Amino acid sequence: MKKFYLSILFAAFIFSILFFAASAYAEDKNSGDELFGDYAIQQNNETVSDPLYLFNYGMYQFNDKLYFWLIKPVTKGYKSTVPRIVRSDIKNFFYNLLFPVRFVNSILQGKFSGAGSELAIFVMNSSAGCLGFGQPAQKLFKLKNSEEDLGQTMGSYSIGEGFYIVLPVLGPFTLRDLTGYVGDFFLKPVNYVDPYELSLGITGFDKINRTSFKLGDYKTLKDSSIDPYAAIKNAYIQFRREKTKH
Repeated sequence: MKKFYLSILFAAFIFSILFFAASAYAEDKNSGDELFGDYAIQQNNETVSDPLYLFNYGMYQFNDKLYFWLIKPVTKGYKSTVPRIVRSDIKNFFYNLLFPVRFVNSILQGKFSGAGSELAIFVMNSSAGCLGFGQPAQKLFKLKNSEEDLGQTMGSYSIGEGFYIVLPVLGPFTLRDLTGYVGDFFLKPVNYVDPYELSLGITGFDKINRTSFKLGDYKTLKDSSIDPYAAIKNAYIQFRREKTKH
């Protein structure tokens, strides 16, 4: 019961942010608020607006410090301690757990072949692959996953991206993807683990394990960019658009 209430509170928190952001967006479009005036001029050529630039930039700075001061050092220690093959198996396990997200959204998009493939992969990897630590379905039978989520599902129904928003810890989203993230939250088995603190710990461990495979990518992007905030924003938007196309 406690977990149910915490999930509801999480959803309420996200939707309150969406409400605040939508209100600010409407205000910015209708009133010509001078606070964002100069920045708005710079963004005229972009298809995804950034009316919450000051808030987003603050969250970007927070996440940047969080990465370099906490996530990166912890991940480096973890990576140097745990062999790659073990980390790969753990990554496979958590990926297998996300089956409901991919399966449901494949169905919602009418991609029944992809949904069937997801089901076959899940059953095979959960049994012959020892709970998903191994991936015999992909490696031996060449089955392909259907990489779908609710943000992509909404995009397939021509729902607009909305504006850009950056949240602490969670990182960048468009309004559409953030709404999809909230919906997908309830399809992720890890979020139903009790107590809730254990669920957060498992999620954090998964994050560290996944980061261990791309350690240094973020710094490389920053170092090669004149404006890292804009580079990350553009990279995220292009990445999500490519995923929505398929």
